[in-house]
Amino acid sequence: MKAVEITSHGAPEVLRLCTRDDPQPGAGELLIRVAASGVNRPDVLQRMGQYPVPPGASDLPGLEVAGEIVGGDAAELAQAGFKMGDRVCALVAGGGYAQLCVAPIGQCLPVPEGWSDVEAAALPETFFTVWSNVFDRGRLQKGETFLVQGGTSGIGVTAIQLAKAFGATVIATAGSTQKCQACLDLGADHAINYREQDFAEEAKRLTGGRGVDVILDMVAGDYVAREVGCLAEDGRLVIIAVQGGIESGFNAGLVLRRRLTITGSTLRPRPVAFKAAIAQKLREQVWPLLARREGVKPVIHSTFAAADAAQAHALMQSNQHIGKIVLTW
Repeated sequence: MKAVEITSHGAPEVLRLCTRDDPQPGAGELLIRVAASGVNRPDVLQRMGQYPVPPGASDLPGLEVAGEIVGGDAAELAQAGFKMGDRVCALVAGGGYAQLCVAPIGQCLPVPEGWSDVEAAALPETFFTVWSNVFDRGRLQKGETFLVQGGTSGIGVTAIQLAKAFGATVIATAGSTQKCQACLDLGADHAINYREQDFAEEAKRLTGGRGVDVILDMVAGDYVAREVGCLAEDGRLVIIAVQGGIESGFNAGLVLRRRLTITGSTLRPRPVAFKAAIAQKLREQVWPLLARREGVKPVIHSTFAAADAAQAHALMQSNQHIGKIVLTW
């Protein structure tokens, strides 16, 4: 099969098209003929040598794919409601930048009726991440106020749509007037240009001084202190990336007095059973919304041929995109 490999750690140009042996599915796995592969920030970090591959995972980058089932145990597939030839999208721990990809059956979901492979490939990584962190870990409830940092990132556009679909008031941050408007177009109630406004002060103003209930943060660093300061009583801060650095100082007294929760997670190294449980919740709660196209959809910024993966990574690092970047095979 053809695949895109990381020849050495470094700039986007270290990505090269190569030929690899076809992977073989094991127990509880299926084989997908990949039509499209999602590009995500962890792929960039892996290429730069800042995100080690979990034990047992492919060294090829790529955490999400969409395509056709061409292999796997027929009995186990049937038990999961799949058969040969079905179109699925899948969350994987690696190996997504390839024409063939092995995926745990429990981490696969059917491609919603009428959706393209490119659209489907843009779903798993962000939808699994947002559901696990905003709804499971952050416990966002209908009627609460939700703040997402980086509202036009792949995670951001998904978080805006899902939080709104489940009845939250949504505040998003972004770095330009254009990106703020994109957040509003996706359903956010308010958008804050963090280059021109203090997001913490603005969040408190927008909530009448009460503060927000849940924050999804991909920055960390000095953002944490400001986020703690704009959380409502019993508020929850969920950190899923540390683009602003790993060192954070904050007012611990506010945590005590306001009964705040500061938590975080990474999804890639979690066991299959954990991810399969998220997939089941998505299938029950979110996939019907996707099938009906009810306010929840992938936002595709650009597609690139797999051979041009370096260009896709360069675009992601430029932070000029709104939504998802996808490779096609």
